Amino acid sequence: MTRPIRTFLDSGVLIAAFNGPSHLREMALKTLEDPDRVFLTSRFVRLEVLPKAIFNRRSAEIHFYEKYFARAVTAREIWAILRFGEKEAANSGVGALDSLYLAAAHLLRAHEFITTEKPGKSIHRPSLVKVVYLFS
Repeated sequence: MTRPIRTFLDSGVLIAAFNGPSHLREMALKTLEDPDRVFLTSRFVRLEVLPKAIFNRRSAEIHFYEKYFARAVTAREIWAILRFGEKEAANSGVGALDSLYLAAAHLLRAHEFITTEKPGKSIHRPSLVKVVYLFS
């Protein structure tokens, strides 16, 4: 039996899985349906995707995200995430929210961080965790 791949998805992957163009949605859903993965997340990812769906009363979208968050392992060490995130943002120039995602992935010992951000963007510079472009 192989070890499951500890996978942290950025919010773009979740958005693509629910509401992306069909070819992008397929790739995101394929990742979400991979039985060899354990999904990792943080309250920051939840904050980015769920409140807007709730505000706009989009029940199918709310259900989709809540189902994902219910099965994902959530980083709970907010102060540690903030500390690592700030350091990562200063070291690599990655944006504030992305730095928090990467810090949470690091603290959860993610094997990979999957993003919809294209290679060459700042999110691919950090060294805390291996960053993978979903569409490669």
